[in-house]
Amino acid sequence: MRAMDDSQRTFFITTVTCQRLPIFRVEARARLLIEVLFGYRAQRKYLLHEFVVMPDHIHLLLTPAPEISLERTVQFIKGGYSYRLRKEETIKVWQESFTNHRIRDEEDYGRHCEYVRMNPVRARLVRDAASYPFSSANAEFLLDGKPQGLKPRFPRSA
Repeated sequence: MRAMDDSQRTFFITTVTCQRLPIFRVEARARLLIEVLFGYRAQRKYLLHEFVVMPDHIHLLLTPAPEISLERTVQFIKGGYSYRLRKEETIKVWQESFTNHRIRDEEDYGRHCEYVRMNPVRARLVRDAASYPFSSANAEFLLDGKPQGLKPRFPRSA
């Protein structure tokens, strides 16, 4: 079986909080999640291309390390966050599953980057995406670049 290169292992992920409670409205909780995201990134568990922490869900655009499955990657993030938060307070954070979409090409990647960055604007949390403090649209965060090998999308012939 041929291993997938990064361009085939980049995913848009959404996961929501338990009962869609707005737990990330508390700044300390949102910042802790960002700390967890960047901690696992520093351990090379994945490349982090874009993220947004909304009050009751998160969106991520990431590429798992070659030896780590997507499911294990999400388990690191959700489990790692729950473990760290439990040291401060005991609440159930996450709904059980997550949704994902494999990025197909450059156009798909760009569309999902834009979706992640504009999520707080569409939700009317801010007027300007860059001013939202819990998002990769904020210049405070250094992210991984676009995955190598994404193909341009070619129009289908009639």
